[in-house]
Amino acid sequence: MGSNAQLYRDLGATPVINAVGNHTVIGGSRISPRVQEAMVAANRYYVSMDELFHSTGEMIADLLGAEAAFVTPGCGAALALGAAACMSLGNPKRMEQLPHTDGIPNHFLFQTRQKYHYQRCLTVFGGHVVMVGNQNGTTVEQLEDSITELTAGIHHFASGDTDDSILDLDGLLEVAARHDLPVTIDAAYQVYPLDTMKSFAQVPNALIGFGTKYIGACNSTGILCGNKELVEAAYAHSFIGFETSDLETVGRPLKLDRQEVVAVVVALQEWLEMDHEARIADHWRKVDHIVDSLDDIPHLTMERHIEDNSLSNGILLEVDEEAMGRTAAQIVEELKGGNPSIWTRASGNRVRVAVAHLIENEVDIVVGRLRELLS
Repeated sequence: MGSNAQLYRDLGATPVINAVGNHTVIGGSRISPRVQEAMVAANRYYVSMDELFHSTGEMIADLLGAEAAFVTPGCGAALALGAAACMSLGNPKRMEQLPHTDGIPNHFLFQTRQKYHYQRCLTVFGGHVVMVGNQNGTTVEQLEDSITELTAGIHHFASGDTDDSILDLDGLLEVAARHDLPVTIDAAYQVYPLDTMKSFAQVPNALIGFGTKYIGACNSTGILCGNKELVEAAYAHSFIGFETSDLETVGRPLKLDRQEVVAVVVALQEWLEMDHEARIADHWRKVDHIVDSLDDIPHLTMERHIEDNSLSNGILLEVDEEAMGRTAAQIVEELKGGNPSIWTRASGNRVRVAVAHLIENEVDIVVGRLRELLS
C-alpha cells in the first residue's frame, strides 16, 4: 500500500482494502476521477444552494424520468424527509409541529416479513412504523384492515429478493391508490440494471430513495425523487428549505456541501453513460485470477457470486472448516486484523470476496493473504 494509505495512518486510522462492497462503515464508495475533478471545480466558487438544489434536481429528474428530485445526505435522509413530507404535506402548521404528531397522521404500514434495520429512518421526524401481517407474509386484507385515520403512508423495501409471501410493489400501489395514500420506497441499491433504477424512479404517487454511494458519488449522499408535490414537501423540510423559508421545519441537521451535490449529478451522468458490460467483465477477470491463484489449495471450493444488481460480484470461498482448523468467520476476522486490513464477509462456512472495489495490486494482496490463511 502506497503513500495514499499513509494519510490514514498519520490520522491514527487503519487503511482498508475493500473486498466487501459498498459498505457504509468503511467509507461506502470510491469517487471516479471525473467526479473528483467536478468536486474540485465546485470548490472554486460559492453558489446559491437553493438555486443549485433546484437546477440539479431538475437534471436528476430528467435523467431518471422522475417528476421531481433533489440530492439528500444519503438514502436514510431521503426516507426521513420523505416521511416528514407524507405527514405534513402542504400544511404549514403540521410542518412546524413535527416531530410532535398529536393530531397528525404518522403511521407508516410495513410488512412484517420485510422488517429491516433501516425502517428506523421513517421515525426520525415523528413517524411510527406499524407492522402488518407476520413472518409468514402479509395479505391485501391485512393491509387494508390496518389503514386508519392515523395512516400517513405505506412503506416498501426494494430488497430485490423474490418472496411470494409478501405483497409486491404493484400490490402495495393498488392498495395505496384505493385509499389515496403515498408510498415510500427504499430503493437504496436498486441502481442496476439501469431500467430497474428508472422504473423505481418513475413509480407514481411515491417517494423513492436511492443511495448514491452505489453509483460512485460520496458515501454521504443520496437522491429523493418521485411525485412532484411530495418531493416539494420534502424539500421544504430539507436544511436549505429551513434556511430559505419562514417555517420552522425539521431537516436542518441534514446538511450537504455544494461539492457533494455536484458529485451526485456527475456520478449519475457517468453511471448512465457507463459501459456496464465492460464493468462487469472486469469483475470476472479479477475473479478468474483469484481462482487460478488459489486452485491448488486443498479443502477449498470456489464459485462465482453473482448479484442481481451486479454491484458486488465476486467469489465465494467454501472452506472445510474442520480440515483447515479455522472457521470462515475466523478467516474474515484475521483478514480484517491483518496488515493491510482486508474487509470481507462470512456466511456459514463461506467467505465472500467482492472484487468491484479492488484496484491496482489489491487483488494480489488479497490472494496472498488468503493463501497464508488457507494453506
